[in-house]
Amino acid sequence: MADPGVLEATQYLSFMLDQEVFAVDVARVREILEYKGTTRIPQTPAYLRGVINLRGSVVPVVDLRLLFGMPAVEHTINTCVIVLEINVEGDTVVAGALADSVREVLELEATEVEAAPRLGSRLNTDFIKGMGKRNEQFLMLLDIDRVFGDETIGVIRQTGGTAAEADETA
Repeated sequence: MADPGVLEATQYLSFMLDQEVFAVDVARVREILEYKGTTRIPQTPAYLRGVINLRGSVVPVVDLRLLFGMPAVEHTINTCVIVLEINVEGDTVVAGALADSVREVLELEATEVEAAPRLGSRLNTDFIKGMGKRNEQFLMLLDIDRVFGDETIGVIRQTGGTAAEADETA
């Protein structure tokens, strides 16, 4: 049985990184963009691919593969940027997450979600909200606020604006 605190929304946007399926709460997704490259910012971590211009707003783009310790790959026609709203200390920060491909929006029932696995004290899995199961395949439901932890958010805040600033130019 699922933990009632695990499932806040029933619709998720699923996407691929390497051969794994991940998903984020669809309510946190602003839009999905074709990846056309970024403007690199010197002296930033490798996982911060750079920034894009989204209707006049500067939006930082994080490579989730690198953030999760996966190997970098060549970008394909399916590579995309998922523009997300991240909650940070009461503010909403807009950032892009680079994904290998987007799959679908799916609805998960509470019975299809299990609590995040605990893998010991050395491995931090707090960014996993839960594990969904669909057609005998697991997908990791991400807590996007925790994925973009304090260090990542600090870098993002230096490179991009808040959601309010992005709304003014949209």
